[in-house]
Amino acid sequence: MKAYVFPGQSAQFEGMGKDLYESSEEAKKIFEEANEILGYRISDVMFEGSADDLKETKITQPAVFLHSIVKSKMAGKDFQPDAVAGHSLGEFSALVAAGAMTFKDGLNLVKKRALAMQKACEATPSTMAAIVGLDDAVIEKICEDIDDVVVPANYNSPGQLVISGSVPGIEKAVEKLKEAGAKRAIVLQVGGAFHSPLMEPALEELGKAIESTEFSIPICPIYQNVNALPEKDPEMIKFNLIAQLTSPVRWTQTVQNMIKDGVDSYVEVGGNGKVLRGLIRRIDRNVNSEAL
Repeated sequence: MKAYVFPGQSAQFEGMGKDLYESSEEAKKIFEEANEILGYRISDVMFEGSADDLKETKITQPAVFLHSIVKSKMAGKDFQPDAVAGHSLGEFSALVAAGAMTFKDGLNLVKKRALAMQKACEATPSTMAAIVGLDDAVIEKICEDIDDVVVPANYNSPGQLVISGSVPGIEKAVEKLKEAGAKRAIVLQVGGAFHSPLMEPALEELGKAIESTEFSIPICPIYQNVNALPEKDPEMIKFNLIAQLTSPVRWTQTVQNMIKDGVDSYVEVGGNGKVLRGLIRRIDRNVNSEAL
């Protein structure tokens, strides 16, 4: 069984998509449609923008989403997944690629998500930190004991968990996790505390947008971030997609469940083609992976 997986923020790179735009009329058409939907030429930022330009949440999210969708469309009939999954933002790419919603609706939701998250980030100084070399249970317990907002945000692979919270909370947690034996505890250069209660201000706005969007039954199950389980029911997909904003990304559990269900091959769609493949190899070195 083959699963197609879609990356989120951190998969961007300078010049992303320029080769596709210049070599394919179909790709060019999708990029131009995206420019029209967004109301600005995101293709220019993707092709000519600096790494700093691409790091802005309001740019990163639609850019990575667009790149993934172009890649999946270019695959044509070869895009035949038995399952799909996406990491955080990548869940929106996976849903569009699997036919659960239209490209236009998906891009509009990603635009609203990015702007709502940016607004929430600006409201409260917050950040994230990558923790390497500790059991999840140890990290969870230390986060619980911090007298500020700090929660597990991304279960990326065994021994690699990203925490999210207020700036003071993350600083305290990083020190305590180092004392507990973490090999690395590094504050990340991100715009805010994604997948934490500090994203609550964005929840109502995005929730309404998702609820008012028409979803269809996808061509295959999508393993969703919130519970790491396969889903095809449009109403449950919506429910889980809304909850995703303030809940952790259970990527380790997602890959483990896909393997248990028979997936033995993975194709990373979009971005630099390395982020999710690296995590999947850490979860199980015996599965095959490639980039589209």
